[in-house]
Amino acid sequence: MKANYLLLFGVLFLGITSAEAQEKKSLTLDEAIHLAWEKSNEVNLANAKVTTKKFELQSVKNHRYPDLKASAQYQRLTKAKIDLKSNSSDSESDTKAPNVDQLVLGQITANLPVFSGFKLNNSIKVSDNLLQAETANALQTKEETAMKVINYYVALYQAEKTVELLNENYKSAEQRVKDFTELEKNEIVPKNDLLKTQLQLSKVQLSLDKANSDLNVVNYELASLLKLDPNTKIVVSESDFSTFEMNNIPTNENPALENRKDLEALRYQEKASLANIKVARSGYYPSLALIGGYTTLDLKNVVNVQNAMNFGIGLSYNISDIFKNGTEVKIAKSKAAEIQNTEIMLTDHIKIQVQKALEDYDLSVKQNQVYTQAVDQATENYRIIKDKYDNGLADTNDLLEADVEQLSAKINKAVAKTNVIQKYYNLLAVTGQLNQTFNLSKI
Repeated sequence: MKANYLLLFGVLFLGITSAEAQEKKSLTLDEAIHLAWEKSNEVNLANAKVTTKKFELQSVKNHRYPDLKASAQYQRLTKAKIDLKSNSSDSESDTKAPNVDQLVLGQITANLPVFSGFKLNNSIKVSDNLLQAETANALQTKEETAMKVINYYVALYQAEKTVELLNENYKSAEQRVKDFTELEKNEIVPKNDLLKTQLQLSKVQLSLDKANSDLNVVNYELASLLKLDPNTKIVVSESDFSTFEMNNIPTNENPALENRKDLEALRYQEKASLANIKVARSGYYPSLALIGGYTTLDLKNVVNVQNAMNFGIGLSYNISDIFKNGTEVKIAKSKAAEIQNTEIMLTDHIKIQVQKALEDYDLSVKQNQVYTQAVDQATENYRIIKDKYDNGLADTNDLLEADVEQLSAKINKAVAKTNVIQKYYNLLAVTGQLNQTFNLSKI
């Protein structure tokens, strides 16, 4: 009786474990992309960098405000020898030295920069442009992440369709083996034909095992990217491929030069580098500031000062910067030249990317048309060969070859259809329009 309970518990436990291991999650492509934007390490890192740049900009702006410092001291003094000098006529008379054993000092000072060779304003421009550049980089990271999700999502759909078609073909091949086994027993077909059908069944089984392995790998990679449980089986939405519409297809590189966020980031970095040259040149100018302060002092038995206020103008100039600062300016100019050359290189690279994406998209459309026709041709060819085989006009080799061609055509059609969609999204990505397609404002 106890053994029966243990067996029942074991069956229930295995059932629960199996259900957990096969947990399914249906995701549309739009949902998968937004989940990646929310969970991806790359996107979170990019957002963190933007936040850092915001704080850095605020830190530079804070320099516009006056520096206000307060200090206080209390000191115990040892018995010091004090010799008080006086110009009075009785200066040589005996005077008892005061007992000085403590000092109290309090100060408040204020310093407000008025002019520093335009360094502050240009430093703010540098930080502001770097913030804009980091924001553009974050958007580019989101675009790249979205494209990564699309590639996995399409690959997952293709793998599912391949497994589905191979399963159907496996059932047909399995049934063919059963039929040929009976025919061979009745000596209607030779042993060799039965072996050929069994060999084809083995080949289909190998292809099916490989397709299932590919499906599991892609599913794991996509689940990892979306920060889902690795055991989650992602179910793609058929509507993302069956009712897909392609609008505003780019035809040249102009949209890319306007919309690419990595190129926009470099343009902001160039503006920052030009402002940084002006920051370096500020060393040639003097610094001017308004200063003020308040002091209170009590040297016991000697002097007591209260409400001592001061204000004025402070001027400073580092003369050595006339000779040293030239190097800093040259460094800033050199960095600006680096960014300008990088921008030119990226522009050329983007043009090549767009041209390749256009060619890939056009090729995928043509391939889809050919593979769609090939399915009809392969299906009709199999029907004709099957009729011939049934009438003794074709052999087993012809029948099996026609079956393989029909399966291959169906798989190619399923892959080609999704390739068109993938290449379309890739074209949007290289022209900087992918984020707009999936409404980035949702996140």
